[in-house]
Amino acid sequence: MTILAIDPGTTESGWCLYHPERGILGAGVKPNDLMLMEIGHMPADALAMEMIASYGMAVGREVFETCVWIGRFVQAWHAPNEVRLVYRRDVKLHLCGTTQAKDANVRQAIVDLFPRTGAGKTPQIGTKKQPGPLYGVTSHAWSALAVALTALHQMERADA
Repeated sequence: MTILAIDPGTTESGWCLYHPERGILGAGVKPNDLMLMEIGHMPADALAMEMIASYGMAVGREVFETCVWIGRFVQAWHAPNEVRLVYRRDVKLHLCGTTQAKDANVRQAIVDLFPRTGAGKTPQIGTKKQPGPLYGVTSHAWSALAVALTALHQMERADA
């Protein structure tokens, strides 16, 4: 099963196309309007998206704009009722074992999950000449990959 995972933002979103056996099939950051047009054409069986949660704090305009994009992305998917919404808290718990984890901890946990096959300081990422399995994952695509890994774990637990 190939999962399209999205880390939505106000103007652009991180995305990752992930297959459990074949690994990362694509990843990057796209402007939201382009992501919206392409979402239904991605070669994916499932859509997972990071969802915003309220923790009692006041939020600004950016949070509400992101919520609008989440709704638009869900509606653009061919099966809106089957979209898996993944909360950041669940990502941190799954990958790091604690909700206190920071983005750097989540990124390191992802790196540790992948084999060391490339060259350079982080063989999992590698270099242009010798790319590793995480080569090309940058910026918000790390969060999208974290969503994909957490969604896959949740789906496997639901099937068990």
